[in-house]
Amino acid sequence: MKYVKLGNSGVKVSQLCLGTWHLPVLPELDEYGVHKVDKELSLKLFKKAYDLGITFFDTANRYAGSMQTADLNHVGTSERILGEFLKSIDRESIILATKVRGKMGPWPHGEGLSRKHIMWQIKESLKRLNTTYIDLYQIHWPDPDTPKLETLRTLDSLVKQGLVYYIGESNHSAHDIVEFMELSERYNLEKFVSMQERYNIIDRRIEADKIPVAQRYGLALLVYSPLHQGLLTAKYVDFQNKTWKLPELSRASLFESVKNELFNDRNLKILLELNDIAKEKGITISQLALAWLIKRQEELNITIIPIIGVTSENQLLENIESLNVNLSSDDMKRIEELTRQS
Repeated sequence: MKYVKLGNSGVKVSQLCLGTWHLPVLPELDEYGVHKVDKELSLKLFKKAYDLGITFFDTANRYAGSMQTADLNHVGTSERILGEFLKSIDRESIILATKVRGKMGPWPHGEGLSRKHIMWQIKESLKRLNTTYIDLYQIHWPDPDTPKLETLRTLDSLVKQGLVYYIGESNHSAHDIVEFMELSERYNLEKFVSMQERYNIIDRRIEADKIPVAQRYGLALLVYSPLHQGLLTAKYVDFQNKTWKLPELSRASLFESVKNELFNDRNLKILLELNDIAKEKGITISQLALAWLIKRQEELNITIIPIIGVTSENQLLENIESLNVNLSSDDMKRIEELTRQS
C-alpha cells in the first residue's frame, strides 16, 4: 500500500479509501422491502482491506449500505457496521471520515448544515461509529438555507472540542468552496483539507472548475464513483458484439436514470478502446481507470484518493492491484485523446 498526505494537513492516509455507500446485501428483504445488508461479509471485507494496508474509511450518516433509497428506517446503517468493525482494531491506526447534511429526522431541522443539525448529528455519528472523535468531517452537499459562516463556526467549534480533527467538503460548487475558504481565512476558522467529488476517466467535468480550486488551496481530492457507477468494471458491455448488456440486479438495471446516463455512444466507444489498452497491459479496465486517477496526481500536482466500493474479496484485491499498474506518458496521452471533455 502507498500512503499520501491528506491535502495540506500533516496526516497520511492510504492511497485508496474504502467507501461504505454500497455494502454487500443479502437476497432477502426486510419489513420495508429493502435488501438487508450482509453485515458479516461487510465486516470481513473491512478487515481484509485493513490487513492489506487500507487505513482510510469513508462513510456518511445517511448511508444505508444498500443501493436502494435510504429512508429514515435505514439511515445510519453503514456507520453502525463500520463502528462494529472499529471495536476489532486499534482506533488510532485508521483515518475515519464521515459526512453530515442529509435528512436524519422528520422535523424541519432534521437535515441541513445549521448549528442545530450538525451538533445533533456529530453526537449521533460518534455513537453509531463507537468512537470519541472523527478524523475527517465533511459537509455532504450544499444547504442554501444556512449561512456558510454559521456552518464554518460550528465545524471550527467541533475541532476545538476535539470531536473532529479535520474538515472537508463534498459536492459544492467551485464558487462555494472558494467562499468557504475565504471566510475561514477572514475569520481565522478551521479550513477544509479536502474536497470529495465525482471524477473518473469518463466523467472529467470537474477539471474545468473544481480541480483548479484544489490546486489553489492545496486540497486533497477524494474521488467517489471512480469506476463511474460500475461502468468501468466493464460489466455492462458485450465486447464481442460491441453492444450494451444489462446484468440482473446491477445499478443500471434497478435505476432507469442510471441506465440513461451511462448507456450512450460516447461511453461505449471509450470502453471499447479502454478495453484494448487494458488487454495490451494485461490488466482490467477497472485497474486501468484507478491507475489513471492515481497517475493524474503527478500531472495535476494534487493528492487524488479514489474511494473504492466493493462487495466481494475479489473486487477488493483487483482494485488494490491497480497500485502496481504503471502507466507511461504515451498511455496517458492516448487516454487523454480518447476521454478529454471540453
